[in-house]
Amino acid sequence: MRLSDFTALTFDCYGTLIDWETGIWDAFQPLLLANGRGDILRADLLGTFASFESRYQADEPGLFYPALLEKCHRETAERYRMATSDALNGAFGASLAHWPAFPDTADALRALKRHYKLIILSNVNRTGFELSNRKLGVEFDDIITAQDVGSYKPNPRNFEVLLDVMQKKHGVAQNAILHTAQSLFHDHVPATQAGLAKCWIDRQNLAETENWGATAVVHERPTVDFRFLTMGAMAKARETEG
Repeated sequence: MRLSDFTALTFDCYGTLIDWETGIWDAFQPLLLANGRGDILRADLLGTFASFESRYQADEPGLFYPALLEKCHRETAERYRMATSDALNGAFGASLAHWPAFPDTADALRALKRHYKLIILSNVNRTGFELSNRKLGVEFDDIITAQDVGSYKPNPRNFEVLLDVMQKKHGVAQNAILHTAQSLFHDHVPATQAGLAKCWIDRQNLAETENWGATAVVHERPTVDFRFLTMGAMAKARETEG
């Protein structure tokens, strides 16, 4: 199998294109500072956030992402016995606009755009993605958010909608799609169930570590068709194929 076998790339955004772990960690700093909690480690805090995020995404699929972030902030504060406020919770909910893109993202997307249709399948709301999209450097051929679908990945419905849009709107068959994502939990498990080819952007180097960061742990890891540590490495590999 070669990268050039495909005509469309469907992307997760947060964790793959946008450095959401840095964004989340930075957004927690006002809470930590207000409570004098310099003892809380980044890895521990991100893991706690991940547990709350995945729970709310499953239990409240119609909840817009900023409100979901507010709940995660409130729950995380309670878990660590920190005092929070509506202002702090609200600021965290609005923090997505400040989450940075990975340094390689924009150049990689521009290179890949020469070969593929590029489609976003994201777990945020439309307005939230619009704010991040300003950092990504390309015009996507389509954008599908959790708000559009009414559920969050890893719900299989998100991939059912994706496949329907790809076939009916873009005329792209399932076997011409390469789903490209960092999260095994949110993306590669349901993409496997949907029968999609998969490219793992393993930014945490999980193939060699147990650094799950802000994503839920997957005990039975799905098989992927390609693995790169960065988007830049993927784009370079595609150029090498000619």
